[in-house]
Amino acid sequence: MKKLSILLMAFVAFVGLNSCSTNDDVVFIAQPDTEGISFTNSFNESYILTPATSGNIAERFVWNTVDFDVPTNITYQLQASTSADFSSFDIIGATGENNLGVKVSQLKSLADDAGFDNDANTEAPNTGLVYFRVRAFAGTDGGNGLSEMSEVKSITLILPEGESGVIELPKIFVVGNFLAASGYGADWTPANGVPLAASADGKTDYEGFVYINVDSPEFKFLPSNEGWDGDYGDTGENNGDYSGTIEQEDEVNAGTPDGKAGYFLVKVNTGELKYSLTKTSWGLIGNATPTGWDSDTDMIYDAESKTWSITLDLTKQEAPDNGIKFRANDDWALNIGDTDADGTMEFGGDNMGISEDGNYTIVLDLSNPRIYTYSITKN
Repeated sequence: MKKLSILLMAFVAFVGLNSCSTNDDVVFIAQPDTEGISFTNSFNESYILTPATSGNIAERFVWNTVDFDVPTNITYQLQASTSADFSSFDIIGATGENNLGVKVSQLKSLADDAGFDNDANTEAPNTGLVYFRVRAFAGTDGGNGLSEMSEVKSITLILPEGESGVIELPKIFVVGNFLAASGYGADWTPANGVPLAASADGKTDYEGFVYINVDSPEFKFLPSNEGWDGDYGDTGENNGDYSGTIEQEDEVNAGTPDGKAGYFLVKVNTGELKYSLTKTSWGLIGNATPTGWDSDTDMIYDAESKTWSITLDLTKQEAPDNGIKFRANDDWALNIGDTDADGTMEFGGDNMGISEDGNYTIVLDLSNPRIYTYSITKN
């Protein structure tokens, strides 16, 4: 059993001497000695990042388990930075496990932020370092003082010759009279367009989720969010029509199938000149939930964060046969799971497991087209 420091004993003595003269509540958090945290996986000499492999796991970061010697859950936060001093950094993800998978697309985004291009490094074009570390803390918000930070690990990223650093999937953008009311920005402004992403370079099958919070919506599809050149509209006769087909000449503003608001899965194929909107409302289902596999527990959408969330009690269940899953409209026709257990999801993917009984907050983020993510946080 660990010994408390002299400072703690002095504090206890001080409280004892003053207990008769004050009723003030005193909160004290003892910082226990820990063995520290460090990465335990082996790393490649370099990571070549190509658009064709954007959806693949580039590296699974693994670290040792930290014991704060207090009865609380531990959260691990993987941080990444383009500077060794972490003067600014991105949070790649947070988990209660001791590992987290990072996709090629996430590393390519960091390479883009770092400005890896043909002119940045004359000796090794399109090559540079990105830095990672893990922060472990007690609880879920990191504000109670119990935390440990790992050493910094640098890895070498390489963009193939000719890559400009613009590494996202091809996109088109939805712009219309719904943007302001739905939390995206000023109406009919290309820069505020909601992105839809193609499945790969050279493909014309775009998809994404769009929140449309106005009745009688009208919108168009733009090849760029910098202007109106090449815009697509509906082939109907009146603004707000929904025919399921698009054109670039003599078009009208497109609309929703029922002419009403909703949260839609939008699909556009600019090669076939077709589009569709499927209204969705998302829920959580599974034998880890109070209603099991019999019915969904509805989630709530927040326009500011652009996420769906719910807080509820869950029971311990092991994936992939058990656990939880997201599905739309109380039906299995549209469901999302996590086959690789890496925090990103696929339509029809596997269930997500729950490590122990407890009260959890579940967040579903469908705002990044074709990179759909979630978090499971124990309260």
